[in-house]
Formats: sequence, structure tokens, C-alpha cells
Amino acid sequence: VMYDKYSGRSRRFGFVTMSTVEDANAAIEKLSGSEIGGRQIKVNATEKPLQTVDSPFLQADESQFVDSPFKVYVGNLAKSVTSEVLTSFFSERGKVLSAKVSRVPGTSKLSGFGFVTFSSEEDVEAAIASANNAFLEGQRIRVNKA
Repeated sequence: VMYDKYSGRSRRFGFVTMSTVEDANAAIEKLSGSEIGGRQIKVNATEKPLQTVDSPFLQADESQFVDSPFKVYVGNLAKSVTSEVLTSFFSERGKVLSAKVSRVPGTSKLSGFGFVTFSSEEDVEAAIASANNAFLEGQRIRVNKA
């Protein structure tokens, strides 16, 4: 889902990456015109397919992420920060289930933010209290609930 960077509100559209063109066409056929949250949605393909450079690597990185209701957003990440660096940094603050650094869709370029999931709400609170405004790889990071 795309958000306005100033207000933080949804821009009322988003993107989903499908593994095959056939899956994308099936989603378009089945879902376009259906409702989500009381609103009719339009589903279509992007006009220009995204480049699939490093695609196997990116898909593997994404598929290893374990989501949890106990999750923090980590912003203002240095370009050198990897998912492994996030895991290591936050493991000192609680039981980390998973971590990922987000990338610009369709590329290997880092977006400057990521997510870390924990096993409990207490770990989330401890991570926020100890890591918000801390330095990671020379850059002050922002940490809050996701």
C-alpha cells in the first residue's frame, strides 16, 4: 500500500507482485470490481513490468521473513544495514523472530527502512525504549510500533 509521506495516510492504491503472468491475469479477472472495506477496487497490471534483476535473491529474502503481531518499524537506516545486521542489533534487546530491510520494488536498492518481529509485546516495548534514536552503523535510527 502506498502512503503519503507527509500525512502518513494511504494514497488508496498499492502493488502486489505475482510469481507468474498467469497468476496476475487470474487475479485481475477474479478481483477487479470486488469490494475491500466497502470500496469497489480496480485491479490491473502495471503498464511497464518491473525489472527482475536479482529476483531470485529478493524473493528468497522476502520469503524468509516471519511476520508477527509484535513488530517494529525501523527507519532512517544506513545503506549498509542488512537484514542480518538488524537481526543482530535487535537480538540484544529481545527475542527476534525475523528482520528485513525493505527494498525499492523490483530492484535491489534499499529503501532506508525495515521491520523486526519479536515473540512478545514486552520485547517490542524493550526494543523501542532501548533502540529509538540509537546509532546503527553510524546513523541515528527511528524505532516505533509497526
